[in-house]
Amino acid sequence: METENGIPPAQLSDDSTVCVGSVKGLKENWQRWSDERQEYQKHNPFGHDAKTTAVVPQRGQDGYGKPLEGSRTEQRGKDAHTHISREVQELCEAIRNIGEPRGRGGDGCGDNGEMITVEFGKLFEHYVTISNKVVGILLRARKQGLVHFEGEMLWQGQDDHVVITLSQ
Repeated sequence: METENGIPPAQLSDDSTVCVGSVKGLKENWQRWSDERQEYQKHNPFGHDAKTTAVVPQRGQDGYGKPLEGSRTEQRGKDAHTHISREVQELCEAIRNIGEPRGRGGDGCGDNGEMITVEFGKLFEHYVTISNKVVGILLRARKQGLVHFEGEMLWQGQDDHVVITLSQ
């Protein structure tokens, strides 16, 4: 029985057999990693390979503009949505707590048919201790139909007397 290089095994020391075996193992491990990496890069839309095999949905198709199902990106998006929804609910609760009930006549009303309103300056002073993103959360709440206020944007100082009405 001879080895790859034609030398009988009796003439090889144990150290050289281990060395040949470990180098061969390193080569195989490296080749396996290289093959896996090349396969991964084929699906990378930002790679330089002209023949990517990744299926990219086109505009109008299901999944367009959305992360892959089960991906970490999808999970981060869900977590962010949950966090923002919680902040919007906290803002509405703060408006209920510091707002003043007013007679009916708008689109927001309290439990007994009265509107709950608060001026932006008062809300800003109260809520800024909770979150420094008051205006962004107000815009999100308005987009969801939870609050109403005049103007496109609210600025501290300039819009302190703008009335914010709670819709729910």
